[in-house]
Amino acid sequence: MKHACLRSSSPPDSIPSESDLPAVSFGEALRFWLKLGFISFGGPAGQIAIMHREMVEQRRWLSEDRFLHALNYCMLLPGPEAQQLATYVGWLLHRIPGALVAGTLFLAPSVFVLLGLSYAYVVHGESSMTLGVLYGFRAVVVAIVVEAVWRIGRRAIQHRAKLVISAGAFGAIYFLQVPFPLIVGAAALAGWLGWRLGLQAFAGPPRGITCQNGETDTATSDGDHGNRGRPLLSYSVKVVALGVVLWLVCLALIGAGRGFDSLHAQEYWFFTKAAFVTFGGAYAVLAYVAQAAGSAGWVSEQQMVDGLALAETTPGPLIMVVQFVGFVAAWNHPQGLAPVDSAILGALITTAATFLPCFLFILVGAPYIESLRAHRGLSAALSGVTAAVVGVVLNLALVFGAAVLVPEGSLEHIDWLAAALASAAFVALWRFGAGVVWVIVIGGLIGLLQSLLSGGR
Repeated sequence: MKHACLRSSSPPDSIPSESDLPAVSFGEALRFWLKLGFISFGGPAGQIAIMHREMVEQRRWLSEDRFLHALNYCMLLPGPEAQQLATYVGWLLHRIPGALVAGTLFLAPSVFVLLGLSYAYVVHGESSMTLGVLYGFRAVVVAIVVEAVWRIGRRAIQHRAKLVISAGAFGAIYFLQVPFPLIVGAAALAGWLGWRLGLQAFAGPPRGITCQNGETDTATSDGDHGNRGRPLLSYSVKVVALGVVLWLVCLALIGAGRGFDSLHAQEYWFFTKAAFVTFGGAYAVLAYVAQAAGSAGWVSEQQMVDGLALAETTPGPLIMVVQFVGFVAAWNHPQGLAPVDSAILGALITTAATFLPCFLFILVGAPYIESLRAHRGLSAALSGVTAAVVGVVLNLALVFGAAVLVPEGSLEHIDWLAAALASAAFVALWRFGAGVVWVIVIGGLIGLLQSLLSGGR
């Protein structure tokens, strides 16, 4: 398939055109987004790796630069970057309908799977067979995250200066626990300063931007965007207004049905606020929610840990742990409803409050970000963010790998079966290019077999 130059030719004051992207039918995209929703295991790092493999390397929907540009923006936002990246690409391909379909289908399987797992958790407790499958999933997820570090890192870090940024980001978050927003801001500033100082690592294309077909766009790239233009202000106003109306309608329905002082209304308010303030991905969200929900008596610390384990081993964004919190909190405090009805309502309210802002961030911001792709200063700042992301994902790989491979926190008690399974999964993914979904399924089956052979211990 021939790829046009990755630039827009839209007139001034308009939203960038789709004409610079390969022609992808809505039906083809729909089938892919549905598939992605079911195979998006591995937390944000694994999910980004899956999308990169599918959309950049195999389907050739986006160039490497276009993918990283979108990812950089999503990393700057509060909320789940992988779901927002899917929404962004959906918008690139088919505008608002594409964004809504991509973002929704990325979430839908995890919503229903986690509802079922949450119900089994509160009613039936721990099942040895379920724990066996999850055991296998966890080991494979470690491999997916490690491979993501390798894939993203070898493309994003091609200069020593970016390696320094990546190493600094890793050290800041791993050893000093520096908040993620500060790391992102520092990395963006470093990239911009590198561009201002004329460092080759942040110089970008010399005059114009190279296209996927090898041609070069001669439009200016230092702030004068030529015909790229700006998104229409009226478009942004309409999208924001629609989002606010939807949020108010949901609040009114909750208030009318349950009361504005009910637990469900409190969940709606709380998780809306969390959606705007929790930068740094699911683990930042988890820390924030654990503190607030624990102090409010909604869930216990052990329940938070169990919820994270369930969310880590289901498809969809890791931030879906908040749905588990909403489910369990409403189960523990049904306030006149049957516990299961209260819990399902709490889970759905939590999910809606968490993800409505995510769609707005993309629908409003993507046109502006696309219109600024030619700006060298912004591109340099975002390339600094990409380098920092590699260090942050490496931190995630180490933290998650330690939890799975050294569950008791001591090197004397390494889980050698999990280590072997993770190693085999990594080799299958990296060396042989195995499909992620098959690796995950096989990992789950091995975990189930191990559980059966050990008598469920």
